[in-house]
Amino acid sequence: MMRKIQMVCVLLLFPLLTWAQTKVNASEIIEKMNRGEAVSYKNAEIVGNLDMTKLQNMKRKSGKQDTEAYISTVTAPVTFVNCTFRGDVLAYYSPDNGASGMFNNTNRVYNTHFEKDVLFENCMFAQKSAFKYAGFKGKASFQGSRFTEEALFKYTDFSKDVNFSNVRFEEAANFKYVDFPDKVSFAGATFAEEANFKYTKFLEGADFQEARFDGTANFKYAKISDSFNLRGTDFRGGDDFKYTRLNDKSVSLSGLQSRYK
Repeated sequence: MMRKIQMVCVLLLFPLLTWAQTKVNASEIIEKMNRGEAVSYKNAEIVGNLDMTKLQNMKRKSGKQDTEAYISTVTAPVTFVNCTFRGDVLAYYSPDNGASGMFNNTNRVYNTHFEKDVLFENCMFAQKSAFKYAGFKGKASFQGSRFTEEALFKYTDFSKDVNFSNVRFEEAANFKYVDFPDKVSFAGATFAEEANFKYTKFLEGADFQEARFDGTANFKYAKISDSFNLRGTDFRGGDDFKYTRLNDKSVSLSGLQSRYK
C-alpha cells in the first residue's frame, strides 16, 4: 500500500517537475555566444543581466568622428522558449543612459547584430529589454512573450519576417522608425500603454487582428503597403493616424477598419 501511495505522489508531482524552470546564469549564455555556439534554452530562468553588447568579437563601426559605435555579432541561432529573464536583456546600451539612450554626451553606443534566427517565445522579460538599433538578419519571433518594462525596438533593423503575435506589452512599446521588410504580426497583442509606430514602415503589410490598444495607438507618419489587418482590433485608448499612408495614399483609422468589416 505504501509503495502505491509513493507512486501516486510521484505521478502528481511530475507535471510540476516538468514545468519547473531551471536556473541559468546569463554569463553562461554569453560564453556560448563568444564561442559561436547555438544558444537554446527551454523552461529556464535566466539570472543576471544578459548583456550581448560587448562580446569578444566587438568591433568599432566606422562612421561620424564624433560618434563611437561598437557592434557585437551573435553568429549562431538563438532560441529561448518559456524562459524568464530576471535581469536586463540588452542588445543596445549607452553608457550615459543605460538602455534608454535619451541623452548621450559622449555619443558612445553598443549594439548587437544577430546573423541567424532569433526566438524569444512565451518568455517573460522581468526587467529592461533594449533592442534599439539591433540588427536581425534571420527571422525574429517574440510570440507569446511578456514585457514588463518598456519594449525598446526603436530603429531596429529587421531583414525577414517578424512575429509579435500574442505579446503583452505592459509598458510602452517603442517601434518608432522601424522598417518591416516582410509582413509582421501583432495579432492578439496587448498594448497596455503607448504603442509607438510613428514613422514606421510596413513594407509588406501587417496583422493587428484581435490586438488590443489600452494606451495611445500612435501611427503618425506610418507608411503601409499591401494589407493592414485590423479585424477585431480594439482601440480603447487614444489613436493618432495623422499623415498615415496606405499604398502612398492618405488613410484614416476608419478607412483602414472599413477594409475588414
